[in-house]
Amino acid sequence: MSEDRSEAPAQAPETARVSAFVELPPQAAFALFTEHTERWWRRDLRFRVGEPAGVMRFEGGSGGRLLEVFDQGAPFEVGRVLVWEPGARLSFEWRGRDVAENERTQVEIRFEPAPGGTRITLEHRGWDALRPEHRARHGLRGPAFEAMIGMFWGDQLTSLRAHARKSRAAQPAG
Repeated sequence: MSEDRSEAPAQAPETARVSAFVELPPQAAFALFTEHTERWWRRDLRFRVGEPAGVMRFEGGSGGRLLEVFDQGAPFEVGRVLVWEPGARLSFEWRGRDVAENERTQVEIRFEPAPGGTRITLEHRGWDALRPEHRARHGLRGPAFEAMIGMFWGDQLTSLRAHARKSRAAQPAG
Protein backbone atom coordinates (compact mmCIF):
# COMPACT_ATOMS: atom_id res chain seq x y z
CA MET A 1 0.00 0.00 0.00
CA SER A 2 1.46 3.38 -0.93
CA GLU A 3 1.54 6.31 1.43
CA ASP A 4 0.03 9.63 0.39
CA ARG A 5 2.88 12.10 0.69
CA SER A 6 1.11 15.01 -0.93
CA GLU A 7 1.71 18.31 0.77
CA ALA A 8 -0.98 20.71 1.88
CA PRO A 9 -1.61 23.35 -0.75
CA ALA A 10 0.51 26.44 -0.29
CA GLN A 11 -1.38 29.33 1.26
CA ALA A 12 -1.70 32.34 -1.02
CA PRO A 13 0.42 35.28 0.13
CA GLU A 14 -1.54 37.70 2.30
CA THR A 15 -2.10 40.90 0.36
CA ALA A 16 -4.37 43.83 1.10
CA ARG A 17 -5.55 45.76 -1.96
CA VAL A 18 -7.62 48.96 -1.92
CA SER A 19 -8.36 51.67 -4.43
CA ALA A 20 -9.84 55.15 -4.52
CA PHE A 21 -10.64 57.78 -7.12
CA VAL A 22 -9.48 61.38 -6.68
CA GLU A 23 -10.43 64.34 -8.85
CA LEU A 24 -6.82 65.33 -9.44
CA PRO A 25 -4.49 64.50 -12.31
CA PRO A 26 -1.95 61.74 -11.55
CA GLN A 27 0.97 64.15 -10.93
CA ALA A 28 -1.07 66.15 -8.40
CA ALA A 29 -2.38 62.98 -6.72
CA PHE A 30 1.19 61.67 -6.39
CA ALA A 31 2.33 65.03 -4.97
CA LEU A 32 -0.51 65.04 -2.43
CA PHE A 33 0.39 61.49 -1.39
CA THR A 34 4.13 62.12 -1.06
CA GLU A 35 4.69 65.84 -0.44
CA HIS A 36 1.69 66.60 1.76
CA THR A 37 1.41 63.36 3.70
CA GLU A 38 0.88 65.24 6.96
CA ARG A 39 -2.38 66.68 5.57
CA TRP A 40 -4.14 63.39 4.91
CA TRP A 41 -2.42 60.71 7.03
CA ARG A 42 -4.83 60.01 9.88
CA ARG A 43 -3.52 61.18 13.24
CA ASP A 44 -5.05 58.80 15.78
CA LEU A 45 -2.78 56.11 17.18
CA ARG A 46 -4.26 53.38 14.99
CA PHE A 47 -2.55 55.05 12.04
CA ARG A 48 0.82 55.81 13.64
CA VAL A 49 3.90 53.75 14.19
CA GLY A 50 5.05 55.41 17.40
CA GLU A 51 3.55 56.69 20.60
CA PRO A 52 2.99 59.53 21.06
CA ALA A 53 1.94 59.95 17.46
CA GLY A 54 4.23 61.90 15.19
CA VAL A 55 3.88 63.31 11.69
CA MET A 56 4.36 61.01 8.70
CA ARG A 57 6.52 62.31 5.86
CA PHE A 58 8.40 61.05 2.83
CA GLU A 59 11.96 61.96 2.04
CA GLY A 60 11.48 61.91 -1.69
CA GLY A 61 13.08 59.92 -4.39
CA SER A 62 14.13 56.33 -4.80
CA GLY A 63 16.21 55.37 -1.78
CA GLY A 64 14.47 58.05 0.32
CA ARG A 65 12.57 57.17 3.46
CA LEU A 66 9.11 57.19 4.96
CA LEU A 67 9.50 58.63 8.46
CA GLU A 68 7.36 59.30 11.48
CA VAL A 69 8.75 62.53 12.93
CA PHE A 70 8.13 63.43 16.58
CA ASP A 71 8.23 66.75 18.43
CA GLN A 72 11.04 65.33 20.55
CA GLY A 73 13.48 62.56 19.81
CA ALA A 74 14.75 60.94 16.65
CA PRO A 75 12.36 60.14 13.79
CA PHE A 76 11.38 56.53 13.24
CA GLU A 77 12.17 55.07 9.81
CA VAL A 78 9.07 53.19 8.69
CA GLY A 79 10.80 52.12 5.50
CA ARG A 80 12.87 52.94 2.44
CA VAL A 81 11.42 54.14 -0.84
CA LEU A 82 11.94 51.42 -3.45
CA VAL A 83 10.27 53.01 -6.49
CA TRP A 84 9.60 56.72 -7.04
CA GLU A 85 7.89 57.42 -10.36
CA PRO A 86 6.01 60.74 -9.92
CA GLY A 87 2.49 60.55 -11.28
CA ALA A 88 2.69 56.79 -11.88
CA ARG A 89 4.01 54.58 -9.10
CA LEU A 90 5.40 54.58 -5.58
CA SER A 91 6.70 51.61 -3.62
CA PHE A 92 8.17 51.55 -0.14
CA GLU A 93 9.02 49.19 2.69
CA TRP A 94 6.79 49.17 5.74
CA ARG A 95 7.43 48.15 9.32
CA GLY A 96 6.09 49.13 12.71
CA ARG A 97 8.06 49.69 15.89
CA ASP A 98 7.41 46.14 17.08
CA VAL A 99 8.66 44.63 13.83
CA ALA A 100 12.25 43.43 13.44
CA GLU A 101 14.47 44.62 10.59
CA ASN A 102 13.94 41.37 8.68
CA GLU A 103 10.13 41.59 9.02
CA ARG A 104 9.49 44.38 6.55
CA THR A 105 6.50 44.35 4.24
CA GLN A 106 6.01 46.33 1.04
CA VAL A 107 3.45 48.90 -0.05
CA GLU A 108 2.97 49.69 -3.75
CA ILE A 109 0.74 52.48 -5.03
CA ARG A 110 -0.23 53.03 -8.66
CA PHE A 111 -1.61 56.32 -9.92
CA GLU A 112 -3.56 55.67 -13.11
CA PRO A 113 -5.30 58.32 -15.23
CA ALA A 114 -9.08 57.94 -15.21
CA PRO A 115 -11.82 60.16 -16.64
CA GLY A 116 -11.94 63.25 -14.42
CA GLY A 117 -8.98 62.32 -12.23
CA THR A 118 -6.83 59.45 -10.99
CA ARG A 119 -7.49 55.92 -9.81
CA ILE A 120 -5.14 55.16 -6.92
CA THR A 121 -4.56 51.47 -6.23
CA LEU A 122 -2.63 50.48 -3.13
CA GLU A 123 -1.33 46.98 -2.46
CA HIS A 124 0.32 45.99 0.83
CA ARG A 125 2.06 42.63 0.60
CA GLY A 126 4.90 40.59 2.07
CA TRP A 127 3.13 39.70 5.30
CA ASP A 128 4.66 36.22 5.22
CA ALA A 129 7.73 37.97 6.67
CA LEU A 130 5.84 38.15 10.00
CA ARG A 131 5.49 34.97 11.99
CA PRO A 132 1.90 33.78 12.52
CA GLU A 133 1.87 34.73 16.22
CA HIS A 134 3.32 38.24 15.70
CA ARG A 135 1.33 40.86 17.63
CA ALA A 136 0.96 43.03 14.52
CA ARG A 137 -1.40 40.34 13.21
CA HIS A 138 -3.80 40.75 16.17
CA GLY A 139 -4.36 36.98 16.09
CA LEU A 140 -5.60 37.10 12.48
CA ARG A 141 -4.48 35.18 9.37
CA GLY A 142 -5.60 34.93 5.77
CA PRO A 143 -8.72 36.82 4.64
CA ALA A 144 -9.49 38.22 8.12
CA PHE A 145 -5.97 39.69 8.35
CA GLU A 146 -6.15 41.02 4.79
CA ALA A 147 -9.48 42.69 5.62
CA MET A 148 -7.99 44.38 8.71
CA ILE A 149 -5.04 45.76 6.73
CA GLY A 150 -7.38 46.74 3.88
CA MET A 151 -9.55 48.73 6.31
CA PHE A 152 -6.45 50.55 7.60
CA TRP A 153 -5.46 51.60 4.09
CA GLY A 154 -9.07 52.19 3.02
CA ASP A 155 -9.44 54.71 5.85
CA GLN A 156 -6.19 56.36 4.78
CA LEU A 157 -7.27 56.64 1.13
CA THR A 158 -10.65 58.04 2.23
CA SER A 159 -8.76 60.77 4.07
CA LEU A 160 -6.54 61.34 1.01
CA ARG A 161 -9.65 61.66 -1.17
CA ALA A 162 -11.14 64.25 1.20
CA HIS A 163 -7.94 66.28 1.08
CA ALA A 164 -7.79 65.97 -2.70
CA ARG A 165 -11.31 67.44 -2.83
CA LYS A 166 -10.17 70.36 -0.61
CA SER A 167 -7.08 70.82 -2.76
CA ARG A 168 -9.16 70.89 -5.93
CA ALA A 169 -11.65 73.35 -4.41
CA ALA A 170 -8.79 75.67 -3.48
CA GLN A 171 -7.45 75.77 -7.06
CA PRO A 172 -8.48 78.76 -9.18
CA ALA A 173 -11.02 77.98 -11.89
CA GLY A 174 -9.35 77.60 -15.24
